[in-house]
Amino acid sequence: MTDAPPARTAHYVSREPWDPYIADRLTAEQEKFYMAGQWKLMWWRFRRHRPAVVSAVFLLLMYASTLISEWIAPYDLHTRHIRHIFAPPQSVHLFHEGELRAPFVYALKMQRDPDTLQRVYTEDLTKPQSLRFFCRGETYQFWGLVEGSFRFVCPPTEGTFFFLGTDRLGRDMFSRIVYAARISLTIGVIGIVLSFALALVLGGLAGYYGGWIDNVVQRVTEIIRSFPHLPLWLALSAALPVTWSPLLVYFGITLILALLDWPGLGRAVRSKLLALREEDYAVAAQLMGAKPSRIIGRHLLPGFMSHLIASATLSIPSMILAETALSFLGLGLRPPITSWGVLLNEATDINVVAVNWWLMLPVVPVILVILAYQFMGDGMRDAADPYA
Repeated sequence: MTDAPPARTAHYVSREPWDPYIADRLTAEQEKFYMAGQWKLMWWRFRRHRPAVVSAVFLLLMYASTLISEWIAPYDLHTRHIRHIFAPPQSVHLFHEGELRAPFVYALKMQRDPDTLQRVYTEDLTKPQSLRFFCRGETYQFWGLVEGSFRFVCPPTEGTFFFLGTDRLGRDMFSRIVYAARISLTIGVIGIVLSFALALVLGGLAGYYGGWIDNVVQRVTEIIRSFPHLPLWLALSAALPVTWSPLLVYFGITLILALLDWPGLGRAVRSKLLALREEDYAVAAQLMGAKPSRIIGRHLLPGFMSHLIASATLSIPSMILAETALSFLGLGLRPPITSWGVLLNEATDINVVAVNWWLMLPVVPVILVILAYQFMGDGMRDAADPYA
């Protein structure tokens, strides 16, 4: 038997008039992509990184909460409840005796353990107390400027609402964590702004001019990076005068963190400028009489600014951790300023933590914020990579 001839493939011919220039034309989608700028391309690539987008939204909400801390916290930062020292977290309930009702908490009853003399709190299941929403609570100074009393959630009229328990002075832990976020989150942003400015100036001068300027900057960078960070942080923090106000201590700690963090970014700026200063467009600008400041700021820095922003984003978590560590060790921020590190410093007694575990809850937002910054930084770094 002979093999049957292969079946012919149907051939379709376009009857549209032939245009020899159609290959040079772009569709609307293609033109949108090819005409997009660097930042728009970065945004499109960043949106494809789902963990980075979720982390960015989470950080945006966290920083937005620092603007309205007074509205979120049920109590004032320094309000004490002497009858509820080391009170455990109160659970929010929706059902009482099988009936659905508005969110409420049960009243707390306190008794002394006859053996250990510790306070033992139990819920009084016969006294449900409804929470109040969008209400007026304790008065406060909004950002220290305007007096107000509006809050999103208020405790019951004749009860308490300790969502995360209380500390050794009877202060609400949830309210203190909310207020502490304002300090811990902003210290990283302000510190990275100062560090970023130092890196651009010193790294830019070293990379563009070279010579003795480069040698001096590099030697200073190597000296700073050769010291172990933790002992250096401790030494500089201990050098801050005890008589300084809490505000001066805050800016002093921020400045210390910025001065110790800029060498990494400075070296990145220097290496990029060394590579770009010999490019044709940089040489052409120089031959046309442009000043070095214009060449650096107008022609060289924009070429790798996206990479610097991604690197700076990854540096913010280290500053937050540094402030938390210093305050935890008692050499950073001090009361009445409240940060997450200051709250953790109050939980250094292992005997207290073993019984009152909720005192360690300030470490949870620290972990979440650090992870969010890491994920967002990874997404920004991938988005800034033109070969990604």
